[in-house]
Amino acid sequence: MPHSLRLPAQLPRLLVDRAVAAALEEDLGLAGDLTSQATLSPKAMATATISAREPGIIAGLDLAAAAFRLVGDGVSFTPQLHDGDGVAVGGIVATVTGPARLVMSAERVALNFLNHLSGIATLTRIYADAVAGTGAQICDTRKTTPGLRAFQKYAVRCGGGANHRYSLDDAILIKDNHIAVAGSVTAAYQAAEAFAGHLVAIEIEVASLAELEEALAAGARIILLDNMDNDTLRQAVTINAGRARLEASGRVHLERVRSIGETGVNYISTSQITMAAKPLDLGLDVEIGRQD
Repeated sequence: MPHSLRLPAQLPRLLVDRAVAAALEEDLGLAGDLTSQATLSPKAMATATISAREPGIIAGLDLAAAAFRLVGDGVSFTPQLHDGDGVAVGGIVATVTGPARLVMSAERVALNFLNHLSGIATLTRIYADAVAGTGAQICDTRKTTPGLRAFQKYAVRCGGGANHRYSLDDAILIKDNHIAVAGSVTAAYQAAEAFAGHLVAIEIEVASLAELEEALAAGARIILLDNMDNDTLRQAVTINAGRARLEASGRVHLERVRSIGETGVNYISTSQITMAAKPLDLGLDVEIGRQD
């Protein structure tokens, strides 16, 4: 589905405030921002602009806004874009006004979230654009930074990707080690079917065409094709004949991702978009105003 037709992603405010408050507490420590206290009058006001130093996709504005809101009273954060919007070099992302000490104290926390998540959204958009027209959807994985999963997966959606399961209790994904212990693809899948409620999705990983045929015979409707080359993926699509939704995973890099999409699989999951994304270079430039 084209990104423009997708409903915008959204984060719960409670989740945002909790994460940002923890980040501010970590950064401010027990004595607060010593540099700003030492150099700036408590009456000094500041106007700041957050702008892009390279092109990309924005994500994390709510977290940046929370950093300035939670640091103290009187700071105003005004976004000029929405999460999921593209930004060119020099483009203004947001403006900030308020007591200079507070603006400076929240700057790093705001930018840490904004740069990191925008980097993920930007790389996700590159991957999504690479498979455009193939019918395949780019998905993330559970390979995320501990404590940041909800935000990183949010950034993936801002970039036009889709989310795989969020956690171990979100769905059943039977992997090779589960199959090894259970004894076979069939035994593992049947056990999962007997256990799962009617709203719990079941996906099973297969590493060969023989395992694919066994999974289909067992009734699997979502199958992960693990570390298969493109010729094998094409054969898998032919064998499947539309019976199950197929996900390709493993060795998914940007140079190869379009050719994977062209095999006919439905989903391509990759940890690259969360684990290999570099932060988008966004900076905050502040001008000190009056000191009444």
